Amino acid sequence: MKNRSLKGKTVALTGASGGLGRALCKQILSIGASLIVIDRNEKKQAALLEELRAAYAESAIEGLIADMENMESVKALADALKERPVDLLILNAGAYSIPRHKTALGLDNVFCINFVSPYYLARTLAPVLTARGGRVIAVGSIAHDYAKSDPSDEDFSTRERASLVYGNAKRHLMAAFFDLAEKGESVAVTHPGISFTGITAHYPKLIFALIRYPMKLIFMKPKKAALSILEGLFTPTAAGEWIGPRLLDVWGKPKKKALKTIKTAEQKRLAEYANGLYETLMK
Repeated sequence: MKNRSLKGKTVALTGASGGLGRALCKQILSIGASLIVIDRNEKKQAALLEELRAAYAESAIEGLIADMENMESVKALADALKERPVDLLILNAGAYSIPRHKTALGLDNVFCINFVSPYYLARTLAPVLTARGGRVIAVGSIAHDYAKSDPSDEDFSTRERASLVYGNAKRHLMAAFFDLAEKGESVAVTHPGISFTGITAHYPKLIFALIRYPMKLIFMKPKKAALSILEGLFTPTAAGEWIGPRLLDVWGKPKKKALKTIKTAEQKRLAEYANGLYETLMK
């Protein structure tokens, strides 16, 4: 991020204490921004805040707690962010292979964490940030291409494979962000490629013990993977574009590309679903 500066800007980041989130925190602070770290786990957040404040003593750093499974918590977070001078919001929080259940909305919890909650925050806050000259950044995934969406099983609650459930949620989020871009909101769709973070540690313990070191050698480190997300702070994407690693969408420096894996008809349907869901949540 040579010659890039966020001096005078305030960045809010969900999922801040994860591997990718921690790397983003340090990169954001290193180029001059104030930072609001948002997490579900108070203990992990407290440790992260202590570490960041020690390393970046002159920076303004605040913590907010929010549970992306709980819509009341997400709504409270949206209200809290409205009260702060946020310029840039990065929707990084995500969950992959976790115990599954239905939330109070009647939707799969993985679907809520990876799509419903971040979309609600984006839809609520994008107009505010756009008017301020800021932007909302979605962290998408190459996993979106693992399965096409299914209107008869929108949240993939009947599916068991974590990759399909997670990928379907990211597909919804990315398509919904393309709709926001078409409506004139300042947004960016980004993805980190493949990185060795907590989200890759979903294998059984014995298998993970065998493959973790080869994975570390093959996959990008969070610090490098985070660069594509950071690029979204400076480079908006139009509908149908995303920013990610330039080599096969897996490795390398950030590059903005056309996304060809979500066709127009499906993107329109997913946008209609997202809009209807948001209207329901606002009642």
